[in-house]
Amino acid sequence: MAYISRHMEKEIMKASSLYPVVMVTGQRQVGKSTMLYHLSDKTRRYVTMDDVNVRRLAETDPELFFDTYGSPLLIDEFQRAPSLLLEIKRRVDMKALKGENNAGMYWLTGSQKFVMMKEIADSLAGRVAVFELAGFSTEELDGMPAEPFSPEIEVLRQRHQRRKQRDVHQVFSRIYEGSMPKPNVLPELDVKRYYMDYINTYIERDIKALSQVGKLNEFYDFMVFMAARTGQELKYADIAKSIGVSAPTAKEWVTILERSGIIFILHPYFSNISKRLVKTPKMYFMDTGLAAYLCRWPDAATLEYGAMDGAFFETYVVTEIIKHYYNEGIRPPIYYYRDMDKKEIDLLIVDGHKLYPIEIKKGKSPANPDRNFDVLEKFKGEFDVQPALVVCMADELVPYKRDVWYCPVNLI
Repeated sequence: MAYISRHMEKEIMKASSLYPVVMVTGQRQVGKSTMLYHLSDKTRRYVTMDDVNVRRLAETDPELFFDTYGSPLLIDEFQRAPSLLLEIKRRVDMKALKGENNAGMYWLTGSQKFVMMKEIADSLAGRVAVFELAGFSTEELDGMPAEPFSPEIEVLRQRHQRRKQRDVHQVFSRIYEGSMPKPNVLPELDVKRYYMDYINTYIERDIKALSQVGKLNEFYDFMVFMAARTGQELKYADIAKSIGVSAPTAKEWVTILERSGIIFILHPYFSNISKRLVKTPKMYFMDTGLAAYLCRWPDAATLEYGAMDGAFFETYVVTEIIKHYYNEGIRPPIYYYRDMDKKEIDLLIVDGHKLYPIEIKKGKSPANPDRNFDVLEKFKGEFDVQPALVVCMADELVPYKRDVWYCPVNLI
């Protein structure tokens, strides 16, 4: 199986030279252990907590576990043996007290962020660098070098010279196939079969272990409901009514999906400039292929011309931007805008004192793309509002007017 380089690799190696522990989280099968194993030199051993014997040793005698495997060490599926945390802390601190270099001692992976994060925050504060890995970005699949994301017009102009142009059919083919590594490196693999197995593994291994989830069939129905609403506002009462669970249960299940890396919650931007802003977040599936499978779209063409084409196109753009920030080790500084007058801007990127508005439209030259941008006037006392982008299927980066530009989706 060919290895496709991940843009996060540089940041991982940099963090490993500065921190004793590096942890990579993310949903199942996005390539966490593959990336770290690829980056490991011959002196770093690999163990997985999926191995029953290894896990039993870790749980019963953490000191003997580390005496056996030493460091540097890569521990896969670490969330299955949280008992190792205190011993990691002890060994990291012991090296520091002796004046020895403790950088890069332990690399950890985990797909259950909801199990790990509190324990790690309590035990390894100041000792661990945490990254979140998503599926392949379009740049990674195209073999493009990593470069920081910027919505600046001049930067996008330069990117235009290096990017592959795609028509709408090619874009929706990528949306339908998704960003998970295995189906992208094994073209002979049946995508539907892959996602069926993925769902079964996720529900049986991760969800079944959680006491908050009783009936697994209901949780599957919940995932289908969520996939059908990617790119929409997150309303717990609607979820509860449709699935037949309580609102607190619906909220807990949403948290599980978020902390599993399955979905991303996009919060509305708040400030003191208006009390008429809505407070409801939006939700996006991080892998469009998984969402398409759950919604039972049979192929890319049907999805492209179906009722959810706009929602999936928006999800694709938003998640590509999220991946840029994840790969730089940065929490995405993104929000959306909606007020009581139903005026909405799909994305607001906040970079210091600069505000970048982005609208997302499937068309090639969407009509009236600036109809909601008048709300940006109220932000000008707080931010330096930059020219707005309308990310769409345009062939060129061209101005719609002086402060609004059509931006081809292949530049994101």
